[in-house]
Amino acid sequence: MAEEAENPADAAGRIALARMFACLDEGRSFRLEAGAGAGKTYSLDKALRRLIDRRGPELLRRGQQVGCITYTNVAKDEIISRIQAHPAVRPETIHSFCWSILQDFQSTLRALVATLEGWAERLEPIGGIGARRVHYELGYPSVGDQQVTLRHDDVLALMIHALAYPKFRSVLVARYPILLIDEYQDTDAAFVNAIKAWFLNTGQGPQLGLFGDHWQKIYGEGCGLVEHAALEVIDKNANFRSTDSIVQVLNRMRPALPQMVRDSAMPGEARVFHTNLWPGARRTGQGGGHWTGDTSPEAAKAYFAHIKHRLAAEGWDLAVGKTKILMLSHSVLAREQGYSSIPQIYGQFNDPWLKKDDPHIKFLADQLEPACAAFEAKRYGEMFECFGTGTPKIRTHADKVAWSDAMTALIALRISGTIGEVVDFIAAQPHMRLPEPVEEAERRLADAGPEPTEGESRRITQLRKLRVVPYTELIALDRFIDGHTPFATKHGVKGAEFENVLVIVGRGWNKYNFGQMLEWIEAGPPVGRTEFFENNRNLFYVACSRPKIRLALLFTQVLSANAMAQLRAWFGADNIVALPAEPVAVPA
Repeated sequence: MAEEAENPADAAGRIALARMFACLDEGRSFRLEAGAGAGKTYSLDKALRRLIDRRGPELLRRGQQVGCITYTNVAKDEIISRIQAHPAVRPETIHSFCWSILQDFQSTLRALVATLEGWAERLEPIGGIGARRVHYELGYPSVGDQQVTLRHDDVLALMIHALAYPKFRSVLVARYPILLIDEYQDTDAAFVNAIKAWFLNTGQGPQLGLFGDHWQKIYGEGCGLVEHAALEVIDKNANFRSTDSIVQVLNRMRPALPQMVRDSAMPGEARVFHTNLWPGARRTGQGGGHWTGDTSPEAAKAYFAHIKHRLAAEGWDLAVGKTKILMLSHSVLAREQGYSSIPQIYGQFNDPWLKKDDPHIKFLADQLEPACAAFEAKRYGEMFECFGTGTPKIRTHADKVAWSDAMTALIALRISGTIGEVVDFIAAQPHMRLPEPVEEAERRLADAGPEPTEGESRRITQLRKLRVVPYTELIALDRFIDGHTPFATKHGVKGAEFENVLVIVGRGWNKYNFGQMLEWIEAGPPVGRTEFFENNRNLFYVACSRPKIRLALLFTQVLSANAMAQLRAWFGADNIVALPAEPVAVPA
């Protein structure tokens, strides 16, 4: 029986892995460039397994490890699971990795802390840092009698400073002779420059392996493409996610990294719908926002309803688990889903609410909401588990009545009250307890007084604002974070994949103008606009590369002739669809 021929994607993946293994075995540093859907995580997993199998025992005998820097705690936990927590590998976020080395250099840290932004002012009232221990845990700065606690950004700044010391570099290399960096394009640029200066330029550092895709650099602080003569470049020319119709669009979009698919005959689609025929007056940006060229809010909503109805009629399954609808920004998304006040509290600091780093949001979303759901379903054991092991259990009939009354009142308060009122209600119940981080934040707020003061910390100001938000917004936010809605932002789905993706492309944010980006593709961006162009291009690429089978884009902003020409070049003229001047009414 004839042996089945290897499909193109598998062949491309095999070639990339062979080149990576050769680098690992021969001690050469490399950069593995894996476009969307290429299986970057799979390649990293294979690299770690190769190192464990071939060098693991040797590393352990020497008291060494492979350092594996990740971008998020979720990614770190995934790696730990994949390698079954093998002791020869240390997966850490970049801050935790840096701190694992820095913490042993206390005298150096004490000398450097005062040079960091904001620390001279913090230390002046106490006469300097003295003999205090430098500590890092949650990323919030503080000064105590025995120690000072660093911010996240402080750790990276200290790492960059410390790399200038030969002794520090020798300790790092002695502990971690091999250093792999996941999602390298999102790594702090100053940190990468320090790695280049002290290791790649000198040839005296650890063996480096960079895994990522510089076209998926969509966060401002990331370094983007890392180039150096000491790095062997390995392109992984495979796509294991999307159908050929989508991959061909990606390949025309990005000809420098062409991708092969497993089965070019698998059906799929990639189409663009535009609203250039809309006869109404386009928005000018007057009154706030960056909406120039977009339809009216009413027309945008009507076109959105129209396209959903049309796609459903064509066979799209718009269920939450099948289709993801991507919007530009959290502000637009928040208005659509009912939690518009929360993003405004944190401004550019989105992480505390979106990643549940804020202790209040984490408690309410991860403990209180599941506890209320369990109570309503009469799963009382599950309810107590949600509240935590320190919560007093029901031992008497009076306990049962107290819990029932409190939970019934709490469920009602969730609908009528604010976040602060819900927190205060829980704090007032003798049989309920708030988590220590929430209690501590509430104590700091109480100490600060009822009214904001000049120089008040950002965290206290945020908590004041969060407490007056209607609790129903927290419920809506929780549904979004847990994926119980079809919506997401283009940023929020990086690394994810879905059967179908509908991308809503409009204005509304000063950092993005995809119509402008399309106009610049052929000639390149004007002088001084490269970063703006790449931010737009990368986010557009990320959005278009999420689906497995079907991709549709709805442009509510007007598109110029050049922008339309570029879309035709990428998607094909037959896949560019002009929507009617007046969107067809959707049946009730």
